[in-house]
Amino acid sequence: MSEKTNTKFIFITGGVVSSLGKGLASASLAALLQARGYKVRLRKLDPYLNVDPGTMNPCQHGEVFVTDDGTEADLDLGHYERFSGIPATKYDSVTSGKIYQRVLDKERRGDYLGATIQVIPHVTNEIKDVILGHIEDEDFVLCEIGGTVGDIEGQPYLEAIRQLAYELGRDRTMFLHLTLLPYIPTAGELKTKPTQHSVKQLQEYGIQPDILLCRSQIEIPQNERRKIALFCNVKEECVIAALDAKSIYHVPLAYSQEGLDYQVCKYFGLNNTQEPDLKKWQHIAEVIQNPEGEVTIAVVGKYQLQEAYKSLAEALTHGGLANHFKVKIKWLDAEDVEKQGAEALLSDVSGILVPGGFGNRGTEGKIKAAQYARERNIPYLGICFGMQMAVIETIRNIAGIKNAGSTELSEDCEPVVGLMTEWDKDGTKETRHKDGDLGGTMRLGAYPTILDDKSKAFQIYGSREINERHRHRYEVNIKYEAVLKKAGMLISGKSPDGELPEIVERPEHPWFIGVQFHPELKSKPFDPHPLFVAFVKAAIENSRLI
Repeated sequence: MSEKTNTKFIFITGGVVSSLGKGLASASLAALLQARGYKVRLRKLDPYLNVDPGTMNPCQHGEVFVTDDGTEADLDLGHYERFSGIPATKYDSVTSGKIYQRVLDKERRGDYLGATIQVIPHVTNEIKDVILGHIEDEDFVLCEIGGTVGDIEGQPYLEAIRQLAYELGRDRTMFLHLTLLPYIPTAGELKTKPTQHSVKQLQEYGIQPDILLCRSQIEIPQNERRKIALFCNVKEECVIAALDAKSIYHVPLAYSQEGLDYQVCKYFGLNNTQEPDLKKWQHIAEVIQNPEGEVTIAVVGKYQLQEAYKSLAEALTHGGLANHFKVKIKWLDAEDVEKQGAEALLSDVSGILVPGGFGNRGTEGKIKAAQYARERNIPYLGICFGMQMAVIETIRNIAGIKNAGSTELSEDCEPVVGLMTEWDKDGTKETRHKDGDLGGTMRLGAYPTILDDKSKAFQIYGSREINERHRHRYEVNIKYEAVLKKAGMLISGKSPDGELPEIVERPEHPWFIGVQFHPELKSKPFDPHPLFVAFVKAAIENSRLI
C-alpha cells in the first residue's frame, strides 16, 4: 500500500435502482472539490466478474472507455476525465474479475503459504490494496462502487470499504449514498420508503451513510427531508436533492447550490467558508442555455444503445460549445442506411460521422454514408472503423477495385484493411495472433502520430506530432497509399515508423477526415478536442449553404 497519510476517501454507493448516475455524481463532486482548490483522484470498482468490459456487448454495457496506458474501462471513467480533466490510469479501474484473478495467481505462486483462500480476508484485502495503492499527493480519492446495494457480487466491496473506514478512521472516510425518491403522480407525493430500505441494507453491512444524495423529479419538501434524516440516521442538512438537470454540465452547479461540497468540507473539518470557483462551469451552462444556433449531425452507427457512443456524443457537444452552437445528433442505424439508401436518411443533415464498431452488420450502410458525404461535399468524420469504411469506399468506387474490403469481414476480398500481427509500442515490438483471446489483444492506449505539415489535420492540431488513444485490431494497409492518393485521398498521419496509416483526408473536399484512433476519448467540455471543434464548425458552415 502506498496511500498518502492524510488523503481522505469518499465512497459512493447506489441504492433502490441501477442507472441513477453514480458516475456523474462522483465526477461532479470531484469537480466541486477541485473548484475549492483540492487535488482529487477518481476510481471505479466494478463487481462484475469480467476481467474488463473489453469483450462485453456495448448494447448491454455501453461504451468501453480507454485510458492512455491502454486500460479498457467502464464508461464512468469518461465522466471522471471530462469533469476533472485528470487522465485515468489502470490503477483507477478494477473489476471482480481482476481481483479474483490476482488472488488466484498469488495462490498458485504460493504467496499465501498454504492458507485456505477466502473472500475475507484475501479478496477484501486485494480490494483495499487497489483503493489505497498508487496515490501521490491527492487530497481526496473518490471511489465509486458499481452496482446497487443488495447485489450479491457487490458484498465484498462493501465489506472492504467498511474495514477501511475502521482502519483509517471516520475522520478520513466518508460514505455517500445515492438513492431514488420515486414520485407517484396520482398521490402527488414523493416516496421515501425505498431510500429507507436501501439505507437499512447498507447498515446491515456495517455502513452508515454520512450524506444521502437523493435523485428526484421534483423539489424535496422539508418535511420529507426531515423524515429521511430521522429514519436513515443522517443529518437533515446532509439529505441533498439531486434534481433532474437541463444537461449533465449543469449538475456540478446544481449540486453546489444544494450544498453538497459545503457539507463534504464540513464533515472533514475543512475550510468551507470560501465559495468554490465555478466560473468555467457557469460559462458552459450559459452557452448550453443560449446557443447562437443549432446544427444537425448524423451518427451512422450499429449499436442501438446510445450509451455505446457516450464519449462520442459528449465530444460533439463540446465541439458545439466551442462554436457556441447546439449540436443535434440524428442517430441512424447503419442497416437502415443500407436498406433505405443514404439520400432518404442523410439529406437533412449538415455533417456525417461514422464511429467505430466491430463485425459485419451495417458495414455497407457505413460505406454508403461515406460515399454520400464524399459525393455531396458534406463534412465527414470517420473514426476507427469509420475511417476504414471511407478508405474501402474510395478504393471500390474511385480506384475501381470492386472487391476491396477488410479481412475482419471476409477473407475473400482485396485486403485493403487487415489484421495487425505486430506493431511498435514504446520501442518494443508487440505481437498478436489471429486465434488469440479477444480480451486485451487490440492495439490499446495512446500512440504517437506524425502529421503531414501540408495537411488539414496539421492545421487543425497545430502540431506535427500528436498522441491519441487507440482500440482496434485491424489497420489500413500502407501498400495502398499510392492507389488512395491517385483516387484523391491523402494519408496525412502515420505511425512514427511510417508503417501504419493513422489519418486520411480528401484535400479537394470541404472537410473529409478519417482517423484510426478515438479522439472523442480525450475531449472535455472546457478543453474540446480540436477535431470535433473543426468538424462541427465545418458542419455549421455547410448548414448555411443548404
